[in-house]
Order: sequence, then C-alpha cells, then structure tokens
Amino acid sequence: MKQVLAWTISHTLRPALSPKVPLKIQRLCSDLASTILMGPSGYKTQKQMIGQILTLEIQPKTTLEGYGVLYLHGGGYVVGSAKSHAKLAAHLGHAIQVKVWLPEYRLAPEHPSPAAMEDALFVYKTLLANGQDSNKLIIAGDSAGGGLSLLTAIAIREAGLPQPAALVLLSPWVDLSLSGESLKTHIARDAMLTPEWLQWCAQNYSGKQQATSPSCSPLYADLSGLAPTLIHVGTEELLLDDAKRIAQKLEKDGVTIQSKVYNGVGHVFQFHAGILKEANQSIREIADFAHRHLS
Repeated sequence: MKQVLAWTISHTLRPALSPKVPLKIQRLCSDLASTILMGPSGYKTQKQMIGQILTLEIQPKTTLEGYGVLYLHGGGYVVGSAKSHAKLAAHLGHAIQVKVWLPEYRLAPEHPSPAAMEDALFVYKTLLANGQDSNKLIIAGDSAGGGLSLLTAIAIREAGLPQPAALVLLSPWVDLSLSGESLKTHIARDAMLTPEWLQWCAQNYSGKQQATSPSCSPLYADLSGLAPTLIHVGTEELLLDDAKRIAQKLEKDGVTIQSKVYNGVGHVFQFHAGILKEANQSIREIADFAHRHLS
C-alpha cells in the first residue's frame, strides 16, 4: 500500500506542485487531492468567520466538552485550505475526541510573512476571548503548518498570552533556507515535494525578509517557554532533517519534546489515515499525547 500511495502522489500531486504551474492550478489540485482521502465516520463541519478569517469548525461524532484543536494546514504557505485538510484535521479530532478549528489563513505571494502567523494568532486570541481554556487547547499543523504552529506559539509567548496545552507537528517545515541534508539526499525518495517548489514557496513567503529570519524559520528562533511538543516525520521525505533539527533545538531550549521517525513513509503520511497502518498508528499516538497534556 505504501508503494501504491507513493506512486499515485508522485504521478498526480507532485507534478502540480511546481513553480512552472500557475498558482491557481496548484491550489485547485491541492484541494482536489483530498477527494481520494478517507475521513473518519460521523463528523460534521460548519463554516464560520473569525474576524475576516474563514474557519471550518469540525465536530466529531463524540467530543469532550470544552476541549479543542487549532489546526494549521500545510501547503508551503502558498496552497492549502479547509478543503485540502478537512479530513486530516477530522481524523485528529475524532481520535482525540475534540472539536477542531481549521482556519484559512492568508497565503503568499499575495500575503507574505508575517500574514499567516498574524491570522493564526488572531484566531487563537479570539478562541481564548470566547472562553476557550488554553489548557484544553492544542495547536497542531503539518509541513508549513507545523512551522507556522511554532511561529504562532512564539508570538503567543511574546504577547504574554498563555501557551496552549501542547503542540503537534507533522513533517514540519522549519527552515526556509533549505539547509537540511535530506533536501539533497532524499530527492528521489520524496513522492510529493521537490527542492525547486520549496525554494519557490520560501521566496514567496519570506518576501523581503531573509529565509533564515526567525519570523520565517522557527529553527533560528528562541523556542524557550513553548508548550510540550510532539513531532512525527517519515524516513522518505525531504524535510526529515527539518524535523530532526527542530526536535534538537526544542530540547536545547528547554521544551518538553517527544519525536518519532516512521519507517518507509513520506511527507505528512497521516493524510492516509484509514488506509495506511502507519498513519493510523501516528494518529493514535497523537491522541495519547494529547490526552496526557490536556487538562
């Protein structure tokens, strides 16, 4: 099954994620890719506006009252939406038994850094203002959304707000300068991403800032005081070293960190929950981690 999924991704989504493909087409293909994914049974969705930010509220069949996940989608800061990530976010909500908020933060190049972080921070502040207990809320994200989760947690700390109960990072992209060794060694192994596309995304998102600016790349930021963090990554992905290096940096900065490398799977393999055993296992372990840290 792993080989079948990798082949399918490499022949459908990967060609679409290219600087040579018009951005409108990239965004459409990213959303359409979700149609082949399986969601959990019995969840409901509702769109709402949080300020100017369209947010999908996902309600699993069974929920623990007062608990939630703020999920920040991936897509290199240039693609991705509630459509592309609703099923993945729903799997997390279903496993943890909590409501999920999935905001459509502003994307680059129309809105470069720090627009995405500002939107994520605004949603977090609004949830707290509306009575959400930070000790009963997790911030999670995949790929660029994993990096954005860290940038948002840093902004929360700088604003003097309480940290969420925990952070969950799936295949996080944390270094927009693309200096990780796996970006050279894993080109043929990653079924979804290419260094060329990531470089293009980084240029679009960082705008006039340096790629190594802490406001773009959390690998180069002060991470002290952040919430306990879980990182899951696959052996077959370009961003393997991003995950390994950010785990080391978090530990060095005094953050409680738990990380795991899954063998033989690719970028954000949790998309294939319900199909792939490693994805199901990862989702279960995320739920266990969440339940340990939620009040």
